[in-house]
Amino acid sequence: MTEIITIALNKLDADPKNVRKTYSAEGVEALAANIREDGYRLLQNLVVRKGDKKGRYFVTAGGRRLAALNLLAKAGEIAKDFPVECKEREGEIATEISLAENILREDMHPLDQYEAFDGLAKQGKDVADIAARFGTTEMVVRKRLALARVSPVLLQLYRDEDMNFAQLSAFTVSDDHERQVAVWNALPSWNRDAQSIRRALTEEMIAATDKRVQFIGGLAAYEQAGGAVKRDLFDDRNAGYATDAALIEKLVAEKLEASASNVRAEGWQWVECSATAPAGYHALKRHYPEAIALSEEDQAALDGAQTEYEELAELIENGVADDEAETKLAEVEKRIDAFNARTEGYSPEALEQAGAFVFLDYYGRLAIERGFVKPNEGAETEDGDDEGDGQPSGKGTQAPKVPSISHSAALIEDLTAHKTAALRIELANNPEVALVAVVHAMLLRVAYPYNTEQSALQLSLTHERLEPSIKDAESCKGLAAFNDLADNYGHHLPGNPADLFDWLLEQPQDSVLALLAFGAAHAVNAVEKKFTDRKKGIEQANQLGHALKVHMPDWFETTGDSYFKHVNRTTIELTVAEAKGSEAELSVRAATKKSEAVTIADRLVTGSGWLPAPVRISSPEQTDEGKSSAEHEQFPQAAE
Repeated sequence: MTEIITIALNKLDADPKNVRKTYSAEGVEALAANIREDGYRLLQNLVVRKGDKKGRYFVTAGGRRLAALNLLAKAGEIAKDFPVECKEREGEIATEISLAENILREDMHPLDQYEAFDGLAKQGKDVADIAARFGTTEMVVRKRLALARVSPVLLQLYRDEDMNFAQLSAFTVSDDHERQVAVWNALPSWNRDAQSIRRALTEEMIAATDKRVQFIGGLAAYEQAGGAVKRDLFDDRNAGYATDAALIEKLVAEKLEASASNVRAEGWQWVECSATAPAGYHALKRHYPEAIALSEEDQAALDGAQTEYEELAELIENGVADDEAETKLAEVEKRIDAFNARTEGYSPEALEQAGAFVFLDYYGRLAIERGFVKPNEGAETEDGDDEGDGQPSGKGTQAPKVPSISHSAALIEDLTAHKTAALRIELANNPEVALVAVVHAMLLRVAYPYNTEQSALQLSLTHERLEPSIKDAESCKGLAAFNDLADNYGHHLPGNPADLFDWLLEQPQDSVLALLAFGAAHAVNAVEKKFTDRKKGIEQANQLGHALKVHMPDWFETTGDSYFKHVNRTTIELTVAEAKGSEAELSVRAATKKSEAVTIADRLVTGSGWLPAPVRISSPEQTDEGKSSAEHEQFPQAAE
């Protein structure tokens, strides 16, 4: 039987044969706190062997306990010669003893920890006292105590090793034991991960990450309004869940209405609010703001503000600006924005006929879209006028047949590249449609291996750069927006591609869906080149465009630079006739030079919403197989 001996603390030294050489400062401090709480007693005696000098001993097992005692002695809480109970063992087996203590140990089962902490809590000890008593953090104690929310049936499953701790901890988001057991039994064995369990238990709650919660100012604003919150200590990515969905909707509506009141003051016929983008609003007829010339005085002030801004920006960039330069820059920028806001406005007719939508966009930001005319409001559309993406309505008296507008192969490639850029950015901002598009493309390959259909998405994943196909790539709105989005995602993805898979596993489903949409958008290709084997894929891009509700005038404007200077006189005349009528066509015919015709057509058509056929999102009934190729063959004289 090993003899227990008492040795003064200042006679004990760390044993060079102790296999454990390193102890964290936090661990030593935690153990010192535990020793303090227990009246400066050790639960386990130190194991020692005789030292090299007479009267001294090496601590073979218990180095962290020795460090904790020395820390207490240094703080003056115990004497330097504090008596320590030890077990003396033979020096020959010191290494084996040290290995046995450090390796042959097993951490306490989490449920045993929970029951122990719960017993202390029921005795009246608070979380801080329990954490100090057992040398752990308050968060660890709270997480163990949170297991009290879990059904005893599930706790037993965990003890029996029929579920892991991540699964068990997911159930702490709910207090309903019957619901917890029902969820566990309902989920298939392959879908019982922690996220699936949480999602099933919180389907009637609203997560702190929900765009509606973010819009009202987070859970703090919701709680201030009297809302109850359920928090999940085991989900570090989520600050909690709002349990009162009705209150969330009320707070969102109030904030939207506050913004809507300012929009109503602008004089619109109507203003509507909604928590989501109104369905199909892009398809409505729309008034756009008109340019307003500033007075000479205001223009001079704007020019001066812009000069001041450039000077301040240069000083800041060169590192020679004073401490107030950033503040001054922000103030000048506000002045410039105020002047710019006065350079355009809506006509009285637009305000009388149209209205505005106030809603939350996909990212939860406030969106205000003005100038829309509902079908039963405003002037009736005249026969022959263009609708939507500049396509004839087909209503009223049938117009006499005129020669079809033709385009060169190079121009068709240019225009369809613009169309592709618009489809890409719209798809990148619509994960739901992106998911359908990707699954559609995949099933065409795996479920129908011998079919001749194609998807607009070039999966597997193929990404074709659009810059070579666009004559002026810097002017392409869709391309610029997509590049900005790519830069934004680049700041969030892990730097090492080897970490990407594990990183994605940790992301919430909404983030992964958004990345799916972003990735899928790279594969969209509606570019029509002179020689292509993707005719059906290009046609399917129109189907994709309708699903995305793409409004091409938002992404492409027909102007002299983007279109008219690239086609011949005949096409310019036919274009103006289709867009603005026969009288407008006569003004183009009167031009003596093509450059004059381009200028006139630019003035007449710009802002009308009319689009060349290749850049339109055609409806299924308007898409004729091989139409674009026929244009090349029937009207070769139009190519320039």
